[in-house]
Amino acid sequence: MTDLVVLGLGYVGLPLALEAVRSGMTVIGFDVNSAVTDGLNAGRSHVDDLSENDIAEMLAAGFRATTDEAEISSATTAVICVPTPLSDDGGPDLGAVIGATRAVSRNLRAGMLVVLESTTYPGTTDEVVRPILEESGLTAGVDFHLGFSPERIDPGNQKFGPRNTPKIVGGDTPGCVDRTAEFYSRFVETVVRTKGTREAETAKLLENTYRHVNIALVNEMARFCHELGIDLWDVINAAGTKPFGFHAFYPGPGVGGHCIPIDPNYLSHNVRARLGYPFRFVELAQEINATMPTYVGRRAQNILNDAGLAINGARILLLGVTYKADIADQRESPAVPLARVLMGLGAKITYHDPNIESWRVAGTEVQRADDLLGALSEADLVILVQNHSAYDAEKLSQVAKRFFDTRGATSGRTSHRL
Repeated sequence: MTDLVVLGLGYVGLPLALEAVRSGMTVIGFDVNSAVTDGLNAGRSHVDDLSENDIAEMLAAGFRATTDEAEISSATTAVICVPTPLSDDGGPDLGAVIGATRAVSRNLRAGMLVVLESTTYPGTTDEVVRPILEESGLTAGVDFHLGFSPERIDPGNQKFGPRNTPKIVGGDTPGCVDRTAEFYSRFVETVVRTKGTREAETAKLLENTYRHVNIALVNEMARFCHELGIDLWDVINAAGTKPFGFHAFYPGPGVGGHCIPIDPNYLSHNVRARLGYPFRFVELAQEINATMPTYVGRRAQNILNDAGLAINGARILLLGVTYKADIADQRESPAVPLARVLMGLGAKITYHDPNIESWRVAGTEVQRADDLLGALSEADLVILVQNHSAYDAEKLSQVAKRFFDTRGATSGRTSHRL
């Protein structure tokens, strides 16, 4: 028997598998993408947070990746960690969740624990996952255990990972909660129980909605503070000295990643679909954050205009095109819509990113600046989109003809700031 099978070997599933292996569990990884499983079995990592040494450690401990769903039946616990992107109607696309759940259902055995970690709307575990699993003839809470435990992976975070980030767990029954908590306690330091699966599902959405709304607040403040001649970065630094009642959020060229631009929409869509009225905070935050790339593009146009230059034909260098500093993850990166805006205004775009060798926007390959200092001096405008640690933004702003800092990484003496 195998202790654990992880379904979905991406940014969530693979770190989970690593921690389980390190705790002494026997682990199998299942993925429908043979390129992923073949790469892992050959010792190659496709996830920023795991090195090839990590993969070697896993393989040495007996881990292997497979596309054979029949191997699911050998596991005591199955954890589903597949993506839930937005669908065309604004809700989560549950195609991968349903596919993975059906694979588990076809191989479900009495006594197994099945946990969904994929972020989704409240009720998914009970209304979608449970009925599919029970097509096996087994009953949740009686013949097998069913739980939900939202992933809290923060790619690139050197301080908090799967082991020391508290793990929320909910279950279909009190017994399911106990079994789910017992499982995660084997390799997570702190386990937090909720009343049920819906509370656990909603907790994840609340976390990301909190961030989404507060980022929108400072993004909107960035616009009027610029018009009023107020340095918002100085304002935030001053407000941040209050030891209670304030948590600093920062403006930027837009929001990116696998959570903030997407997860709050699950809750908003669910409220509209079930209750018939809007979740106005989320929808307004989405509107503000989604328009930031256009706002940054217009600011760039104004900077060039003030210098007597037209944006049509201007050479603009974008620094950092990933959604987060010091990782290669480009999911929902605001650099893409920003580049579209600038290209639509006629600008000639190049980019530099120490983590990205090639970059495409709207099907077009964007030229990479291999010589950073040369590209800085040649560009009519340089825009810091993502502040990787490899950049000394203050020094770069001194080399560039014009430098637009969207991340508050410079003093503002030799740059324009958001």
